[in-house]
Amino acid sequence: MAVELFIARRYLKAKRKEGFISLITFLSVAGVMVGVMALVVVIAVMNGAESEFRRRILGLEPHILLMNYNGTFGNYDTILQDLQNSHRIRDASPILFGQAMIRTRQSFSGVMVRGIIPASSASLIKGFDTKALETALSVHKTDEHDLPGIILGKELAGSVGVMPGDNIVLMSTNSFVSPIGQIPSMKRFVVQGTFSSGMSEYDGMLAYVHLDQAQMLTGDHNKISAIGIWVDDIFTVKQIRKEVLGDLAYPFYARDWMEINQSLFSALKLEKTAMFIILTLIILVAAFNIASALIMMVMEKTKDIAVLKAMGATHGVIGKIFIIKGLVIGILGTFLGTVSGVVVCWLLKHYDFIQLPQAYPFSTLPVQLDPLDVLLIAVSAVFICFVSTLYPSYKASKMDPLEAIRYG
Repeated sequence: MAVELFIARRYLKAKRKEGFISLITFLSVAGVMVGVMALVVVIAVMNGAESEFRRRILGLEPHILLMNYNGTFGNYDTILQDLQNSHRIRDASPILFGQAMIRTRQSFSGVMVRGIIPASSASLIKGFDTKALETALSVHKTDEHDLPGIILGKELAGSVGVMPGDNIVLMSTNSFVSPIGQIPSMKRFVVQGTFSSGMSEYDGMLAYVHLDQAQMLTGDHNKISAIGIWVDDIFTVKQIRKEVLGDLAYPFYARDWMEINQSLFSALKLEKTAMFIILTLIILVAAFNIASALIMMVMEKTKDIAVLKAMGATHGVIGKIFIIKGLVIGILGTFLGTVSGVVVCWLLKHYDFIQLPQAYPFSTLPVQLDPLDVLLIAVSAVFICFVSTLYPSYKASKMDPLEAIRYG
């Protein structure tokens, strides 16, 4: 065993008269452990929140939207066929966006209408497979008339007071001229179901109808608002978007899910960075405890240092003794904190200990542990602990053995 490691190990086993230094050492280990554990848990929760938001948004939104500066456009069959034949694109489907007012016997409210093609696998809504979606948005026989189906967001259905089987009227913002003047375009539908995405922005204002019915309601016959594009790897949308734009000239343009939701994910990233910096201060405080313990030990071991130097120990050997001691404290605290953090994350993921209020889009804490984040936290903690050992070890290495023996 190297002499520096041997002496550092002996110093870690404090004698009875050095009990106060031993207590500071214990507190230093505990401080590093708590800081690392808190960082691992908080960063995992932030990752889980980001992943959950992304999953819910992409459960209703295409990965890329191909649109036209002129608004709605027609003659899109060739473009759609080319996109569907691309090996990098999983699916593509036309979509028509429209604003309307929903009128029921009990209420009157605004709604965002989406016209989709149910047969497309990309148009699936949470809770509806392809067959169920085709059935829901088809024309249904009722007691009065044959009415097309509509699927409402759960919160929207609750706010206007309708249930599956009820009839509603959609009034488009587009109008037409009649003998009595301008009147809005209206169409009756029968509610065939509701969906819940967990995002109030969608559940409280979104309604799905068949593309043909949406075109009849808005008056945009044989026209669509966008072509939704779905890819296998959602993180390659930037590159695929450039490829799509490279083949299509003005007036077409494309927007991907990262750009559309940039403000949300930028805020989550900023919050994650801020929490990392704030919680790193806990480790920094523990590092000051390590430095304090080492300085006190240097003062306590003045005679030992003098004897070692008199026996031929170099400045480097003396410095390494205290660096090793501090690193052992830091590595032990980091190891315990990392293991504790991983265990807490596992418990939070498999058991619903913490229930969140309804103000949040999820009921329990979402947790996603990233090994790279854990590694970054562990390396950062050990580095901070290493830096805290430099000054005490430097002071110990520069100690004059004659003065230490004389006044020690």
